[in-house]
Amino acid sequence: MEKQGRLKFVECPRDAMQGMSAFVPTELKIEYLNQLLRVGFDTLDFGSFVSPQAIPQMRDTKEVVQHLQLQEGTDLLAIVANLKGAQDACSFEQIRFMGYPFSISETFQLRNTNSTIEKSFELVKRMQNMAIDSEKEIVIYLSMAFGNPYGDEWNADKIALWMDRLASLGIHKFALSDTIGVSTPESIRYLFGFVLPRFPALEIGAHFHSLPDKWEEKLEAAYHAGCRRFDGALKAYGGCPMAKDELVGNMPMEKMLLHLKNKALMPDIHWEELQKALLICERVFSQAKLKH
Repeated sequence: MEKQGRLKFVECPRDAMQGMSAFVPTELKIEYLNQLLRVGFDTLDFGSFVSPQAIPQMRDTKEVVQHLQLQEGTDLLAIVANLKGAQDACSFEQIRFMGYPFSISETFQLRNTNSTIEKSFELVKRMQNMAIDSEKEIVIYLSMAFGNPYGDEWNADKIALWMDRLASLGIHKFALSDTIGVSTPESIRYLFGFVLPRFPALEIGAHFHSLPDKWEEKLEAAYHAGCRRFDGALKAYGGCPMAKDELVGNMPMEKMLLHLKNKALMPDIHWEELQKALLICERVFSQAKLKH
């Protein structure tokens, strides 16, 4: 692996926990998140401001955020899906980023946010104004970026079109999201190779879901295509319940970090704190069973 550009890591305990069938106690969430903050990730995707009926696991996000011990160099990100969620996120000075799931699949956008793609774009416009007023940034998660199971139109030109429109609003951070775990090294190289040269001023990351034996090839493909921002979750917990294979989960953050370290690409993290986080991780995910 060649050295080129600083690597950034987004740890996603929110994505890992949100599909759990039993509620993780708020105190345990806070303990886990505070330990993750000590590791030194660039961003911690810690929670979401969404309907508790839709995602019961995240119903305590407002309480959780007030007990987080911020660390220099790590920013908090919360997922929002509507104006109410954005208003909630903007009310907390601690939160730096609002993540919005913007699907390239019309069907998935309707199912996920009860909105068409065009209406979602208009919503993002309003959210962007709120973000600017609150000194926050929006991160767009381009879900279904590598295909969808509905037969909806998919091509790289469509992705580039929406990236261009969203970037015109002043949004600079995007994540190509493999929502259902269908990306391959070939499709990863192709898509990053398509968008990175077209949008050199944007930060374009990778949010992959993967089978346990496929994470390494996906990481390698994205890195060699020029990606330098990677999402993951300790122990690969979480993922998408819509994936055909129940073994599909998040990219295993601790394995990605070790892999890059062994390639002489030293991630700027605190390894001892990572080991402590892994111990708490086992406690968190022994509390409940993941839905798939």
